Formats: sequence, C-alpha cells, structure tokens
Amino acid sequence: MESETILSKQFYSSNSDVVINESSLNSSIFRTKNKSTKVNVERPTSPFGLLVLISTFVLMLGGAFFVYQFQSDFDQFQIERVNSAWGLPFLIITGLLFFFQTGVFLFNSYLYLRYKAIPSVSDELLPTVTVIVPAYNEGKLVWDTLLSLANSDYPEHKLEILAVDDGSKDDTWYWMQEAKRKLGDRLTIFQQPKNQGKRHALYRGFNLGKGEIFVTVDSDSIVKKDTLRNLVSPFVVNEKCGAVAGNVQVLNNKKAILPKMLNVSFVMSFEFMRSAESMLGSVLCTPGALAAYKSDAVFACLPEWINQTFMGQPSDIGEDRAMTNMILRQGKHVLFQKNAIVLTNVPEEYTGLYKMFIRWSRSNVRENLAMAKYVFTDFRKESKFGARLLFINQFFKIAMTYPFLLFMFFFIAIHPLLFISSTFLGIFILSSFTAFFYAKRYSVSESFWAYSYSIFYAFSLFWIAPYAIATANKKGWLTRGLEAK
Repeated sequence: MESETILSKQFYSSNSDVVINESSLNSSIFRTKNKSTKVNVERPTSPFGLLVLISTFVLMLGGAFFVYQFQSDFDQFQIERVNSAWGLPFLIITGLLFFFQTGVFLFNSYLYLRYKAIPSVSDELLPTVTVIVPAYNEGKLVWDTLLSLANSDYPEHKLEILAVDDGSKDDTWYWMQEAKRKLGDRLTIFQQPKNQGKRHALYRGFNLGKGEIFVTVDSDSIVKKDTLRNLVSPFVVNEKCGAVAGNVQVLNNKKAILPKMLNVSFVMSFEFMRSAESMLGSVLCTPGALAAYKSDAVFACLPEWINQTFMGQPSDIGEDRAMTNMILRQGKHVLFQKNAIVLTNVPEEYTGLYKMFIRWSRSNVRENLAMAKYVFTDFRKESKFGARLLFINQFFKIAMTYPFLLFMFFFIAIHPLLFISSTFLGIFILSSFTAFFYAKRYSVSESFWAYSYSIFYAFSLFWIAPYAIATANKKGWLTRGLEAK
C-alpha cells in the first residue's frame, strides 16, 4: 500500500470528528496505477463523485420502475419455479434462511441498542501495555503511526512501544530510526533479517513485550489521543476479558471513491455488528489495525498460533482472526470498544480492494472450520448461545454461497431484465438501513455512499466469496507482495 505523509496534528486530538482535507477524488474507481496525493487545506466536491451518486439513484429508481412494470413476469417466474423439481425445495430453504437472517438482524439490533462502550479507567488502574507495530513497506507512514502512539494520553511509565520492520524493501527502516531518534527510550525498534510475514513480526513482539496487555496496531494506521486507554479499560473492569477489538475507521476516505464507500461500510461492520457481538462476549475478529490481548491469553496459545497450518500449509494470513478464535476457545470474552478509534488506510484501487477481500474471505473460511471444532463443546462456563449463533450465521453464509451463485446465473440466463431490476430494488431496500445508521451517527450526505458501495459490490465483487472458498488453501498476503511460494 502506498505510504503517505499525514499531518500528525490532525489526528492527535481526542475529538471524534476527524477531518482530512485532501485533493479531490480520483476520476475513476478502477485505477490500476498508484498516484501521489497532495494534502490541501480544502477540497471541493468531486464532480465525478456526484455523478456516481446520481447514477446510483437513477439505477435504483429504474430498478423499482421495471419491477413494477414486470410484475406479471415476476409472478409467472415464481409459479414456474415453484412447479419445477428443484424450485419448491429451494424456495423453502431460502424462505427459512430469510426468516433466520431477519431474526438475527432484529436480535443484533436489540443488542446494539443495549451496547455501551466501557469508559476509561483512572491512570492508577490502567495496566502496563506493550504496543506492537509490525511494518512492511510503509515508508514515512510508520513515522506518523509511531508518533500518534507516543502522543497517546497514557502514562508513559506504563507504555512500551515496539516496532518491527518485516524486511521492508523501501525506506520504512529509515523512518523507524527517525522515530527512535525523536522518541528515545519510549520506542524500541527491531528489524527482521528477511521478510517473514506479519505473523512472525508480531510473534517477535509478543516474546519481547513486558506489558500485561499487548496492543497490535497496523503501520498504516493512526490512533487518537484517548484510544489506548479506552481500548484496554475493559480488561480492568471485566476479569474474563481476553481480547478487545478497536473501532476501525477509514483514514484516506477523502482521497478516492472506494475509500468513501468503505468508510460507510466499516462503520456498519464495526459500530453495529461488533457492538452486537460484544454484548455476547464473542467478537469474532479483533482487527489487525487495532486490537488488544491479555498477555496470559496470548502465551496460552502462542505456540499453536505461530505454527498454525491449513491443509498442511503454514498459515500466513488471518493472524488476527486466528488469535481471536484461540482466545475465544479458552473461554474468555472478546469485546469491542466503540470509543477506541483508529484510522487506517484502505485500498484506493479495485485491484488492491479485491485482493484484500480475498485474504479476509479465505481467513473467514479457515477460522469458521476451526471454530466448528469447539463452539458446540463446553468451552465457556457462561452462556455459549451467542458464540454458537454467530457461528451458525457465518456457516449458513458460506454453505449457501454456491447454491445462490448458481441460482443467480440461472436467473440471469432466463430473465436478465427481471434479475437486474430486482437486484437494484433489493439494494435500495437492504442498503437503506446502512445509510440510515451512518446518517444518524455521522453524516447524511456521506451516508448515500452505502447505496453506491452495494451496487459496486454486487456487480464487481460478488465472485470473492466463491473464489475464496475454492482457494482457501492458497498462501500469500496478496496486498503486501507475499505471494505463495
């Protein structure tokens, strides 16, 4: 990922409304070459971005119009499907899944409304913390990451910062050294003899760290001033807590169309979904951008984690999901802190985005298989209902990937206009909750990107899940140049 210079003063404030004023949006969401971006004082509204939003609503309204126009064709299609040999069983299965998903959504909404982030505890109660920053080819951005950590509102004598250069081929090590010169003893830097992957860089940090709590932060991320103290406070008030997920928001959301879309998607994924999961004590993934782990929970699974394999091959992806899974298996709670905010870079190009999603989806397949081995055992003294419900929901999504893909192709072949129009109408209905949620939390104007993202995903990224399932055994980081060997 291309590194960039971030004006540190923009992120060191504890104000939650972080604004990055940058150049106007790139003219295409399908760029294939990196371009440098200059930070400006103010950025006018992008004409291309406005065109994308207008086109989005034209497509959705057109879909609604054609669904109305083709109502009789829809009715005939449903009759033909029910009367076919496979149609009725498929209709029953999809109906059951619809009611199940609706029930899960309503339950998650109830949990979200009950969720409250744990306030920061006093300086005296804060535990000792080791922050580990693995870095690979991040250039000067690692400097901004380390300075934001050092500027945290956290007692200096309780904070240890370790940065590990994972054999970078650019000037990452230089900027680590520069950060070391500025921060002195507050920062310790290490350099791997060769590129071994993020998991091994973290492993070195875990073994060297002295804190009661380990915090991992990606080297393309910026933490807010109160992030660390908010992130680790649950360990103080909940002795059963083994890990905490931070609240990830998009750092470069003013630079291109894709980050603006992902910014809305991330808010839904973290502030809605992980809030609900946290109420069940079973957040499924503590993100690499910002996560905290109790040291004894880490050491209890560290040998298994570093030596983890899948289908006989060493696992070099999904280290965050794997660690979370192993800590859940210990019977510990995994929580989410909405008030522990980190801003992270996301891909600005289609190529980088789909590679990131492939990596995440492969990890999801692997860890759901791993979770299946313990989730229905007596792994936790308290209620196991939440973890099991979340697993079942994930399992159904994976299991139904290919049946729905085949049905989609069949629908396109038989009634292409019905498929396209119903898809646009469905996107409008389903994405309205995400848009409303973001509008209520942040910005009405930015919330409209929820619709554009859903259309973009439906027509250009639908293949990610089936491809990831079929290639779940493949190695390689994809977005970091760590291809399978």
